[in-house]
Amino acid sequence: MNKFATAALVVAVGAGGYWLAAENSPEMASDPILAYIPADTLAFSAQFSPFPIKDYLYSAASTQQYGPLEELELAFADSSPQERFFLSFFKAYVERAQDPERLLADLGLGDTLKSYFYTLGALPVFKFDIQNSAAFWAYFDALEQESGLKHKLNTVAGADYRAYVLTDVDDEEQLELIIAERDAWVTITINSSVNDSELLEMALGLKAVDKPISETTMIEDMIHEHGFTSDGLGFINHVELVKAITSSDANMLAKQLTSLAAIIGEDPFDELKTANCQAELLSIVNNWPKTVVGYNSLDISRERSAMDMSVVVESRNQVILAALQQLRGFVPSFSNELDDKVFSLALGLDVDNLASSLSKVWQDLQTPEYQCAPLAQMQAEISEQNPSMLGMMTGMVQGVKGVSFTVSDYLLSTESGEPSISGLDALLSLSAEKPSVLVDMAKGFVPQLASMELVDGGEAVDVTELLMLPPQVKLNASLAIKGQHLLLYTGKGEQLANTLGQQALSNNGLFTLGADYGKLLSPLVTAIEQSGEEMPEELEMLKDYNMKVQMGLDITDKGIVLRSAMETKAL
Repeated sequence: MNKFATAALVVAVGAGGYWLAAENSPEMASDPILAYIPADTLAFSAQFSPFPIKDYLYSAASTQQYGPLEELELAFADSSPQERFFLSFFKAYVERAQDPERLLADLGLGDTLKSYFYTLGALPVFKFDIQNSAAFWAYFDALEQESGLKHKLNTVAGADYRAYVLTDVDDEEQLELIIAERDAWVTITINSSVNDSELLEMALGLKAVDKPISETTMIEDMIHEHGFTSDGLGFINHVELVKAITSSDANMLAKQLTSLAAIIGEDPFDELKTANCQAELLSIVNNWPKTVVGYNSLDISRERSAMDMSVVVESRNQVILAALQQLRGFVPSFSNELDDKVFSLALGLDVDNLASSLSKVWQDLQTPEYQCAPLAQMQAEISEQNPSMLGMMTGMVQGVKGVSFTVSDYLLSTESGEPSISGLDALLSLSAEKPSVLVDMAKGFVPQLASMELVDGGEAVDVTELLMLPPQVKLNASLAIKGQHLLLYTGKGEQLANTLGQQALSNNGLFTLGADYGKLLSPLVTAIEQSGEEMPEELEMLKDYNMKVQMGLDITDKGIVLRSAMETKAL
């Protein structure tokens, strides 16, 4: 897939490589592009409403910092024309990254952008709208001039397209990057010597596909089921993938794989095409039908862009989902927020349920007893890994529901000539049903704790000496029990400790991770500037990086959910 760098870079220009969306909600059935996308497409993503790409690029300018390209150019000095072509594309983008007006004008793009990605069997197709086709082609003419890779102008079904050969002349199988423009829509795809012209015609929108996705309610159903905005959606269809490798003609990909097997004289999926494998694999995949990507919210302006999206691995297997949900533990409320933090990490895990939950998953994976050879072998291997032994290992930390670490702020100093931490507002927490019991247990292993009296709501104990911090770290640390939380904090981390102490335990999450790159890098940049030392090149590029990110992993009744939120602000 590395041959599709051009398509990937154009997507990245749009919105950091994510599926894009906007605030309007158009009627899916009236979208003309959907009529050319087959319902059995293996992968799909689309922005159904014009995305304000210019505003996004302005708001995300701080994240588009790049160093000098001399080393990269030296590395590609003796490269092929194909490699230089993609290098030239990247260089041209870097040169314009801080000037959205110029970037969009040179690419022939407008202030907004619509795009679609899908597959025709194994063939990837990427489409996006442009405003100025002359500028778009001039951009690629310049890339050709710099790289030495020239296109061939070909015609299919009366439509012209450019073909860039990606393989060596002597290669038996030829692969081409195809770029075409029709009615202000650009199509980027690939063509090979084993493809027929009909497939290329479908990719270019010149020939209708059988059973288009527009004749189904797939998109609307996924948006409704997961509560996404109706502006954009992406998915990978696991069912169609399994159909392709267990049959000869169940979908377009299956037919392509069958033709390829005939050419090479060998079918790598032959053992999966027995009746048992077909039935058993389809039974499994119907319980895990798709991975779906959508937006929970989106707010784009020239000053600030905020995206909140989720990736859902859909599951109908309620036995496994219920077992995995029992693993969920406690995650502090502030760990799910982007504001007022440098860094946060939280793991919610109900240790008491760990062994039983994994045992239920283990048992379900062995039911029924499979007859398909690869599945039977997998079951045999799983049967040797009984997780019930975990119960003995987790007995020492009974009642634990989660741990978290949060840094609200920090300061660096170079007054002594050496970099040191002169201030730190941080909190490390252990949440449990009876934290005092865990402390008493720890006293048997750490004698220094024996004299400490820690009770809920009591005075915090200074544990700075116990931590044996290096001299470069100048701070005081306190240990306290507040409610059902054992808390170790420094500086203004006490405020977070007091907030957490008021939160009752609940099984509300599994994992979160967040960071504010601006706050994370600012003290380091300030310390280097005050020291008079030269700013490292890598840090120079990142010192104005103004982005917050938040990620979370959870289990719901819909499946396994990975949430990702991002906020960028203009310089």
